[in-house]
Amino acid sequence: MVEKRFQPLARDAMAYVLAGGRGSRLKELTDRRAKPAVYFGGKTRIIDFALSNALNSGIRRIGVATQYKAHSLIRHMQRGWNFFRPERNESFDILPASQRVSETQWYEGTADAVYQNIDIIEPYGPEYMVILAGDHIYKMDYEWMLQQHVDSGAQVTIGCLEVPRMEAVGFGVMHVDDKDQIIDFVEKPADPPGIPGNPDFALASMGIYVFHTKFLIDCLKRDAADPNSSRDFGKDIIPYIVKNGKAVAHRFTQSCVRSDFEREAYWRDVGTVDAYWQANIDLTAVVPELDIYDKSWPIWTYAEISPPAKFVHDDEDRRGSAVSSVVAGDCIISGASLYNSLLFTGVRANSYSKLEGAVVLPGVKVGRRAQLKNVVIDHGVTIPEGLIVGEDPELDAKRWRRTESGICLITQSMIDKLDL
Repeated sequence: MVEKRFQPLARDAMAYVLAGGRGSRLKELTDRRAKPAVYFGGKTRIIDFALSNALNSGIRRIGVATQYKAHSLIRHMQRGWNFFRPERNESFDILPASQRVSETQWYEGTADAVYQNIDIIEPYGPEYMVILAGDHIYKMDYEWMLQQHVDSGAQVTIGCLEVPRMEAVGFGVMHVDDKDQIIDFVEKPADPPGIPGNPDFALASMGIYVFHTKFLIDCLKRDAADPNSSRDFGKDIIPYIVKNGKAVAHRFTQSCVRSDFEREAYWRDVGTVDAYWQANIDLTAVVPELDIYDKSWPIWTYAEISPPAKFVHDDEDRRGSAVSSVVAGDCIISGASLYNSLLFTGVRANSYSKLEGAVVLPGVKVGRRAQLKNVVIDHGVTIPEGLIVGEDPELDAKRWRRTESGICLITQSMIDKLDL
């Protein structure tokens, strides 16, 4: 008798990405785009990490719920994620808030963003639902989480980070027993519960949930009928299951994808200007903590057609050069100097300019003799000739969005207000 071949659970799963959030802590970077659509790493967008994890894990049905200023996000997905084929039982649905349930009701919370699309989910018949946040940077094989979900008999499995206990005060924290069954879920606790056997650490929610689809739909319908609910997974759905059912924690270290060069399990919420700048600059290290060059787990994105980067001029004070920097295609470094900087597609850096610790989004033009240190420059900005940033904290704070750690966010509207 032939033994039945192992079938990955991911083939029977649907990934549902919650990508409607504004991300207000990123300030002007999200004035025109949702946080998942913010550029990251030279050529990708933040949402590409969750989507790539799903695809690389073997999930072939994906839905993405959008809401806040979604045009650039939708356009990016239409261009870069349009290769799914229905005849291969694949699907990729973009699900903007469209008043499907009520003519006056947009998505009222993360749970409602799934509930309003039940009629789209059910015809696909997925056995499992993997609910994902669309605004974090990490590499993870969801198959391992699905396996744990089935083996444990859980009604919900929650992806968790092991973090120093007092760093967990800004997260939803899992209080677990010695078998990682969740006995309490605490939202942003002042005194987070420790992990059994490792009391100096706590389990913080990653905003990743695995359900059997039928059970999830029953939960969503019950929650939708509750007039006191805020329609949120973290505030309503998960606490209810913890109290009345079986919820299990899945530790990120068990499913984190790492190349030979990655020593630690890498996960970042790039939700502040400082965190965003740091995560991008980290990629310029000789051996970065996140390996985006790992071909066994590629980060898929819109593969824009662009010419190679170019460095020109070789005079003593006018040399096109880059040290410990990442430079995307279609960049021309014309007699400019880059140090520990990351440039996205189509940047022009002109003669005698110097960039140090700069995260420069696509289409930026840096004028001659500009001196820019520890900056994030928004898409399409034109930096005036001779502009100096990073030398005078008081002046920088008047002109730009300057963080407490000294990172300056620069937008075109800020440039236009200058009296130079």
